[in-house]
Amino acid sequence: MERTCVIVKPDGVGKKVVGAVLQRFENEGLKLVAMKMVKPNRSVMEQFYAVHAGKSFFEPFIQFVTSGPIVVTVWEASVAIQKVRGIIGATNAKEAAPGTLRNLHGTDNRRNLVHASDSAENAAREIEFFFTPLELMQYDLTDWEKA
Repeated sequence: MERTCVIVKPDGVGKKVVGAVLQRFENEGLKLVAMKMVKPNRSVMEQFYAVHAGKSFFEPFIQFVTSGPIVVTVWEASVAIQKVRGIIGATNAKEAAPGTLRNLHGTDNRRNLVHASDSAENAAREIEFFFTPLELMQYDLTDWEKA
């Protein structure tokens, strides 16, 4: 099984679509293994998005992503990263395929609803950034699926 990190950004929280985002991933067969809501500070998000430091969009993006609470989640499935990236759509919400989360709920290239890991290495780093090993749940759904 593969794990990936998905963050519902402040625009998703503000639009009250967190539940729709979570439901979509569950409906697509992903298993939720961790979730928390946080109000990120500037220092934390500068570290999280350090790969983009110095780029023209970095400062406005950091201002946006720290403007309100975010919901950080970890999902599990075989090929979870690829599956999630297909569900969320292109980075620019205006270019995202019809039916993807960013197409349905995003606004533009910055206010695009969610962040999702783009590789196994980044997923591991991003998950560790927000969760301790004890916060990552391990459970079997088969008993519940039979009930």
